[in-house]
Amino acid sequence: MTSPSLLDWSQCAAVESVPGRLGGAWVLRDTRMPISAIFENLEHGSNIEEIMDNFDLTREQVQAVLEFVARSAQAPEVPAEAVADARSVR
Repeated sequence: MTSPSLLDWSQCAAVESVPGRLGGAWVLRDTRMPISAIFENLEHGSNIEEIMDNFDLTREQVQAVLEFVARSAQAPEVPAEAVADARSVR
């Protein structure tokens, strides 16, 4: 599976990165809630309802981020050799 940190978050309408807000981290649109906090909480055993309650989020906000990751995981992966080749061109 693709790591959430390696995704092109600019393609997710539910999030934004604003220079000067949390160091430009990707946050849920119109909030200061970093999307990384969603994944950190899931990793530590929180469920979606707990995340919604703890961070005052809507189900739609959390679901939009998770659906984006799920759709991205279905995209064909680029072979590691192609990535290495692309880096050597720089």
